[in-house]
Amino acid sequence: MRFAEPIADPAAPLARRNPTAKVAAALVVTVALVVSLDPVAPAVALAVELAVLPLFGLRYRALAARFWPLLVAAGGAALTYLVFGQRTGEVLVSAGPWVLTTGMLVSGASLVLRVFALALPGIAVFASTDPTDLADSLVQNAKMPARFALGALAALRLLPLLGNDWEMLRMARRARGVDAGGNPLARLRMFASMTFAMLVHAIRRGTQLATAMDARGFDSGLPRSYAREQPFRAADAALVAGAVALSIVAVAASVATGVFNPVFR
Repeated sequence: MRFAEPIADPAAPLARRNPTAKVAAALVVTVALVVSLDPVAPAVALAVELAVLPLFGLRYRALAARFWPLLVAAGGAALTYLVFGQRTGEVLVSAGPWVLTTGMLVSGASLVLRVFALALPGIAVFASTDPTDLADSLVQNAKMPARFALGALAALRLLPLLGNDWEMLRMARRARGVDAGGNPLARLRMFASMTFAMLVHAIRRGTQLATAMDARGFDSGLPRSYAREQPFRAADAALVAGAVALSIVAVAASVATGVFNPVFR
């Protein structure tokens, strides 16, 4: 599974920041972008996020190659709005039962911008952070329970194995003569059965991993020591402050342009 592999330069300025600070900055931006449904706030946030991506050690071409499903999802959501969205504003195009209005365009653009503006901070955080450092930092700095943090770390470490398991299952079925050929319905049924088999396999592996971790004292309740300390420095606080400033500017721009549309009225 290529998307689970690190793609960021660990020596980049923001990639070196404390993982807890990066998660907190992403959460701040997320909260600011979900309070309104207008397109201005996510547009401002997205422009700044794209500008600082190189500081996380991320290249635009590599990012687009790995996360093209996000482009497809955003495009599909926008198309849904353009076809079934609420018909408000002026009519731009009318073709039989389908009518395109300015309100539908604004809603579609707002949705696409918000999808990217919400996804990019999370992508930047996890693409530039080692899972072990993230778990250690959450326990040390955010005071998260070690059981939850270490369990999440184990799950992240096992995520790349799912792609290998899927490929082995596919080859095993082909070796037994189970092949859908060119029949789309047979392909769909095979995909559903393989997905169920993968789910059963993942549950069994998770149960075995949980038993092994408990046997090794991961949930003993005793104070734990850490091989790698994760100090929270002034630069980490500056990153969170920058996220707060970006959120304020984005919401202020939305209010100033008169398009601020709060979720809760």
